[in-house]
Amino acid sequence: MSVHLSELELQRRAKLEELHKLNINPYPPELFEVNTTSKYILENYNDSLSREEGWDAGISFAGRIMSVRDMGKAAFAVLQDSIGKIQIYVKRDEVCAGDDKTMYDIVWKKLLDIGDIIGVKGYVFRTKMGEISIHVKEFKLLTKALKPLPIVKEKDGETFDAVSDPEFRYRQRYADLIINPQVKDVFVKRTKMINSIREFLNAHGALEVDTPVLQNIPGGATARPFATHHNALDVPFYLRIANELYLKRLIVGGFDWVYEFSRNFRNEGMDRTHNPEFTILEFYTAYKDYFWMMDTTEKLFEKAAIDTNGTTELPVAEKTISFKAPFKRISIYDAIKEHTGIDISSMDETQLREVCKQLHIHTDNTMGRGKLIDEIFGEKCEEHYIQPTFIIDYPVEMSPLTKKHRSKKGLVERFELMINGKEVANAYTELNDPIDQRERFEEQVKLKDRGDDEAMFIDYDFLRSLEYGMPPTSGIGIGIDRLCMLLTNQNSIQDVLFFPQMRPERMQGVEETNS
Repeated sequence: MSVHLSELELQRRAKLEELHKLNINPYPPELFEVNTTSKYILENYNDSLSREEGWDAGISFAGRIMSVRDMGKAAFAVLQDSIGKIQIYVKRDEVCAGDDKTMYDIVWKKLLDIGDIIGVKGYVFRTKMGEISIHVKEFKLLTKALKPLPIVKEKDGETFDAVSDPEFRYRQRYADLIINPQVKDVFVKRTKMINSIREFLNAHGALEVDTPVLQNIPGGATARPFATHHNALDVPFYLRIANELYLKRLIVGGFDWVYEFSRNFRNEGMDRTHNPEFTILEFYTAYKDYFWMMDTTEKLFEKAAIDTNGTTELPVAEKTISFKAPFKRISIYDAIKEHTGIDISSMDETQLREVCKQLHIHTDNTMGRGKLIDEIFGEKCEEHYIQPTFIIDYPVEMSPLTKKHRSKKGLVERFELMINGKEVANAYTELNDPIDQRERFEEQVKLKDRGDDEAMFIDYDFLRSLEYGMPPTSGIGIGIDRLCMLLTNQNSIQDVLFFPQMRPERMQGVEETNS
């Protein structure tokens, strides 16, 4: 493999060699102690403060060079740290000792580039133009950047020519975070959201646990798995599509409330709301039902919205969505009737196929009654539920892990929470009858035999655990990535994932050769 460098990259490598000749290590191992941030300086500087109060001496700051304005024997530059940006002022006679002007004339003016990381020491002052800045008394190169950053122009606080190409931004997220600092805010909010959820669950007595990512049975959801092979055991394994069945095993074992932020993998399509690798929160609580779970979910979402944004009224695209509890509730049959005018509640598979044909919904022979109803709801109803809405009381065929409804024949106690036209959470009163559960699994096998590669496997060990007795339980799965999209007003799931999956890249400047 040979590497072809651009002219700018060659120039930077030449500067690297010049630094070595000057005995300047472009990647020094010594600690450079930073004692402040750009945000702290800009928010707290006061012209009236004295030297003794710390602004006139002792500032030690580090950041990436984002722009330079040369003025001959002095220069202004902008450094960017992890929080923001601040201007620095460098004067030749102050950063150079005696007659040796190497640090300014050679290092500063000729060997530093946009993107390099430097440490500076000095004091804070306000320029004649009124801008709070750091007056540099000494500087040190901490990292030499060998690849130039894409140019981003800024003027009067506004950004021009920002890099917006998704291909570049998702593939080179590290560069995206440097040149589009607002992207970092999305991921800071993501962490706040997850912390808020964790605080809620911990405060209510839930226990956070870990369950296997590699599973010999990909259970807990209807989805196509990623397959692999366990060499030590010499058996096929799967990346988990859900952690549900393991968490229920823990309920059997005597834990009353368990939860896990689970990294799941489904070998399916990709679009703006789907990624093959995603994060889901699942929790299961003994002696509860789906009515309790709806009440709890409302409180959880309301808290997450407030902790992330300070309000329950959030802008999402051109709309405003309210996370203020309570949320609307409607049965799936009533939702379909409302948006299609057709009552499908008593229809069999053949009749549902006719309805799909009438509504111009594509079907195939692998789809059973549950899949057909799911297609009708997805095609004709989902998009209408912008405000948080619980779609409740699903047909038994759609929910192989859910307890039959206490009063409505043919239905189960299940809800999906729809927000902005997409499912964000899915919850049940859990099925704990081992005989009924075995029959449901066997129905899934029949669907798999018809060609439905998303149908569930039979997990015999899970059935065995139910035979020991699982208390009445309610459980939920919440799509963390989709919830983050809502709470950060992002249009694509790729915008809330640091490193979304993409096709392999043919590296620019790299040529494959036979060795």
